[in-house]
Amino acid sequence: MESPAVTASPLVRRYSLDEFFALDPPPGGGHWELIAGVLYMVPPPEWPHNDSASRLVRFLSRYADTHADACTLYVPRTPIWAEADTYLEPDLFLISSARLNAAHRQRITSAELVVEIYSPGSSVYDRTAKADTYAALGCDELWLVDPEHRTIEQRALGDGNRWQSTRSWSAGEVVRSTSFPGLAVAVDDVFDGRSLGGASSS
Repeated sequence: MESPAVTASPLVRRYSLDEFFALDPPPGGGHWELIAGVLYMVPPPEWPHNDSASRLVRFLSRYADTHADACTLYVPRTPIWAEADTYLEPDLFLISSARLNAAHRQRITSAELVVEIYSPGSSVYDRTAKADTYAALGCDELWLVDPEHRTIEQRALGDGNRWQSTRSWSAGEVVRSTSFPGLAVAVDDVFDGRSLGGASSS
């Protein structure tokens, strides 16, 4: 299929998944995402994003390794996507074995825990349109990691597929997952690794 002309305005056009998959990559790096047919360009991440992502991969991998029968960790570029012309690429997500098996490992439409790490060019998108789409898709928990302010915002899903509770965690505090028992990550470890205690799996 020939790549369609790219426009980010939904007044000009909306994209089907087939048209989305035919797009050429954005110039200068980054990638496209799609929400209800509306196209978004996600710029390439900067170093603080990559550093926090690397630490979180290690911490969440430890938890996933000790709970291998219960959950799986996915990293970029594994998508969460839906037939309603929606295709997102989380920075990380942890999904239960039951939900993964129900998806037949082909189209993952939601997950228990999704992690997004801010970069200056994507922070507004991450905490608004993208975050709300995760809720609409039925993702149970969202961590929004902010390397600049060294905080982690934790959102939990409520009725009507909307975020019901939000709490921000900062230096000296520990984020405890509402979806996976025993999963806890020290905020300091995500940003500078001073204690490198990582994720608890108790």
